Amino acid sequence: MATLLEQLDQVRCQAEACLYTTGSVLEVRAGVSAMANVPLPPSVKYRYIAAEAMIIENTVGLQKKEVIGTLQRLSTALNILEKYGCNLTCPSRPKYWRTVKHNNPVFRATVDSIQGGRAVLSLYGYSNQQPDGLSFPDDVMEPDVGKVAAVTLEVMSLRMELDMLIKEAHPHTEFFERIVPSLGLQGEVGGSSDVAATPSNQNQSQPRSLPPAQSPRSIQAFCPGRTANASTSTCTIPATKHIVSCTICGIFPVAAHCPTCVQSLCTECDRLYHSYPERANHHRTTVITSKSRKLHSSSQSSWRCVHCTTINSLQDVLCEACERPRLACTGPAASEDATQPPNITEWQCKSCTVVNAGSSILCEVCERPRLATRPPVTPTHPPNTPPRPPAPVLGMPGDPDSQWVCQFCTYVNYTPATVCEMCDLARPEPAPMPAKLRPPSPVRRVPALPVKPKAPPPEDPDLRRQRLMREEGLKMIQLIRDGEKRGVSPEEVYTGMRVAGNATILPCDWLKAELPQLLEQICVRAASSPPGQNGLSGPADHEDAGTEAEPRGGGGGVQLSRAEAKQAWLSAGGDTERAARQALRDRQAKVKELCSLGFSDLARCHEVLRQSGGELRGALSLLQRPLLEPFHQRMWSDLPEPPIDVNHPDKQRVCRRLLAVYGLPSWGRCELALSLLQERSAPYSLEDVVQAVRESHDRDFIRRVLAKECPICLSVFPHSKMQSLTSCQCSVCCGCFQQHFTIAVRDKHIRDMVCPVCWEPDINDPEHLNSYFSTLDIQLRECLEPEVYELFHKKLTEQALIKDPKFLWCSHCSYGFIYDGDQLKVTCFQCRNSFCAQCKKPWESQHGGLSCEQYQSWKRENDPEYQRQGLAGYLRDNGITCPNCRFQYALSKGGCMHFSCSQCRYQFCSGCNNPFHTTCAVNQCSVTGLHAHHPRDCLFYLRDWEPSRLQALLLNKGVEFNTDTPPGTQSGLCGVIEQKDEGGQQSDSACGAETLPGQAGLCEKHYREYLVNLINGHSIDPAPLFNANELVLACRRYQVEDTRGEAEEDLTYYIRLLEKLVVEVPLGDKVPRKK
Repeated sequence: MATLLEQLDQVRCQAEACLYTTGSVLEVRAGVSAMANVPLPPSVKYRYIAAEAMIIENTVGLQKKEVIGTLQRLSTALNILEKYGCNLTCPSRPKYWRTVKHNNPVFRATVDSIQGGRAVLSLYGYSNQQPDGLSFPDDVMEPDVGKVAAVTLEVMSLRMELDMLIKEAHPHTEFFERIVPSLGLQGEVGGSSDVAATPSNQNQSQPRSLPPAQSPRSIQAFCPGRTANASTSTCTIPATKHIVSCTICGIFPVAAHCPTCVQSLCTECDRLYHSYPERANHHRTTVITSKSRKLHSSSQSSWRCVHCTTINSLQDVLCEACERPRLACTGPAASEDATQPPNITEWQCKSCTVVNAGSSILCEVCERPRLATRPPVTPTHPPNTPPRPPAPVLGMPGDPDSQWVCQFCTYVNYTPATVCEMCDLARPEPAPMPAKLRPPSPVRRVPALPVKPKAPPPEDPDLRRQRLMREEGLKMIQLIRDGEKRGVSPEEVYTGMRVAGNATILPCDWLKAELPQLLEQICVRAASSPPGQNGLSGPADHEDAGTEAEPRGGGGGVQLSRAEAKQAWLSAGGDTERAARQALRDRQAKVKELCSLGFSDLARCHEVLRQSGGELRGALSLLQRPLLEPFHQRMWSDLPEPPIDVNHPDKQRVCRRLLAVYGLPSWGRCELALSLLQERSAPYSLEDVVQAVRESHDRDFIRRVLAKECPICLSVFPHSKMQSLTSCQCSVCCGCFQQHFTIAVRDKHIRDMVCPVCWEPDINDPEHLNSYFSTLDIQLRECLEPEVYELFHKKLTEQALIKDPKFLWCSHCSYGFIYDGDQLKVTCFQCRNSFCAQCKKPWESQHGGLSCEQYQSWKRENDPEYQRQGLAGYLRDNGITCPNCRFQYALSKGGCMHFSCSQCRYQFCSGCNNPFHTTCAVNQCSVTGLHAHHPRDCLFYLRDWEPSRLQALLLNKGVEFNTDTPPGTQSGLCGVIEQKDEGGQQSDSACGAETLPGQAGLCEKHYREYLVNLINGHSIDPAPLFNANELVLACRRYQVEDTRGEAEEDLTYYIRLLEKLVVEVPLGDKVPRKK
């Protein structure tokens, strides 16, 4: 056992090295065959794959035929897995090697249909589960080639063993009969027998296996480092027990036996093995197996599948192995030697190996094109091509001398095949060798007898005429094409051919040499024509007589242009005399037409016709140009257009100018505009009247449009000089509009940029804010100065930045900016001072490493100035913060709870931060005017409580509060800073009210504010201290059902109301909760 394991390890190592290096196909086959023939059970032989489990789980049926069928399906799946492994070990891997798709029909029908197929893929490295398949993990850049080669080698070996089991050629079937007992049943299932059949009694008594020397010999043939002893090297095979498979490859049947080297080889191995010079003189004996005889005898009762080459019974419709239907062209099993090639009904994609229909051009899965260029052509005679050799293992490098590449699909084939295995196209013929010179033949040549030539048959006259016409037409077309290339018209080419009459000179050359002289002759004849005649008379042109008499003074001495002479020459067919008369007649007709248009100067008409080359439109343009010269000078003059005089006595002239200059829609509108302009009491401008008349024809409406009063300056302007906002119906003049918004942009807040008449819209509403400013931006762009308009955009940008949660206000200079950092210490870009980003207090070194609450506690205990200020400093630090722009004010809340932010003009309650508005969003609210809705714990309601009552509320919750005056503070006067209105201006100053004992040195108003801050900071609900009236009033204020039950006692009723109020109405969500 140990010796066999050592042999197995050595075979495995060398086969793995050949698999992922430059080993040949034969070496890999020999290694796989040697590994498969090692007499070890599968559980010991295979280290990576669970061979026994895969065979047991994929074997179905009790009959041997059924078991063999399941083993064939398992072998097919292992063949696909082998291809996956070889693709990974190949140096030039496919493009999509990282993934295996589930929607691949080949994958579903083979690997995914067996148990353990995905486990093998996981061993390859496909361990990442995807929605549509398996893939390598993202962090794996290259596969583990060593492990993949080891797993692939085991897959090859197991597939070879299964093939030998199916063919009943396995040397050690006892290992598999123990796993699958059905394999031990007697009966032949499509397997191949040996040359000499083994007697039946011997088959029953002995297991079918190779001779003892066979397995070591196959191993030693693959491992050249181990030398065989004399007994094993000279061992011969008995005549009654011939080897079924080849000794070297172990796959293909034996075709020859060599007694010299004691080898039984297949056709390909015999050719390669004995091509070595030292073994070339070995004498081999051809072996004819019983399988070939059996196939020949059973050819009429079976058929071979064109997909998997399995031989099936003639009664079967589907293949037993691949379960594909029998094609109409598939004949019996012996038809493999027929001359007719099968029709291509399917083709396999070279990228993803999916089998597609023969009619499809692109792959159904990867959508790549089919590489074959044309279907195979059925030959009329059977080709003399040798049988194709078996294809090598996928991905294995073969012998370069035995390979050839198909020029159509680039598939690598192996000799001696002459037809491509993929596209079934013939191998291209090699380049012809140079012909060898042969010596002259010694046979004397006999001269041939003279033969009298036969006279050609006479040609049909019609056919001859048609042939000549066709030749002349083609010649004419060629001449016209040559003339077009040289800028000569077809008419000139045709006329030149008629006039030249010489076939040796080309028409283009003749025209270039002779035509200028002919045209000069025509011009001279026309100029020398006597007055009163149409031209020179001649016997050949009497048919042209009878033309109308020309105008006086237009007879002889006519100067023609070259263009007129050429046109007349073409019209006359090349006759110069006739061309001169034709040119004179054409000139006289054109002069007559110009005279009918009002041009009576005949000499001028002749001159412009000569200048325009006889073109009537060009001559008319030359005649009209002097007449249009004044108009052109006035149009292109730099002088302004003279104004329209509305008091001109010729009203039609004024209306025509209004119609031409201003483009009024009708003559009646022009008269209406003129009548309005002539009114004495209406100081209308011409442009305003024209614009109003263009919009309407109603005189009263036009007068109202032209007399609009500005509500600011009380001046009268036309409607076109008034401007209005989209938020209201008010209209002001352009000057007031510009002045109002210029002052608002420069000196006021952006929320003050509303209508100067009605002060609409309400900019506190954020929904209408963006739409209002987008429309206002278009109006201000045209009326404001550039620097004012830029300031307007700057304020708009600041207004948008305030809404950003990262926007901060500097506590030193009130400069705003965006802060993206995560540090508490922030440095202002404007004043370069630092402050805390969370509590907005000026930054001190003691704040470093402490939270804001810890820093405030330290400041109260250690800062003498802070201790001297006492609760006044506390109220200042817990001042007012705008909920809209988060700007902080170091002020007390004071007496009035309505606060307006100076930065964003947001109006809110300083006690609960709820907004003040005039249009309430609460449906049940009946209050009109400016108001806000306050929660029950807001200072708006609690400021009316006595300090003792507020202290009792704090004592109930165990909250401490101050009553003693801090040392060092001024006694008798309250020092809390608050905002006061003095003379129409708001200023910040100390309260100055008289303090009372027991209130921590504050006035009663600010001491109540201090106690309410403690209540809000600890989220204490004041409802438990409400009396009966306050409780009922609070329930009605917040729409809590306060119906009293019949005979319900007061105590029970008030307790129920209190519980309902606390449950249904929570405390204010915007109330500051700073402790």
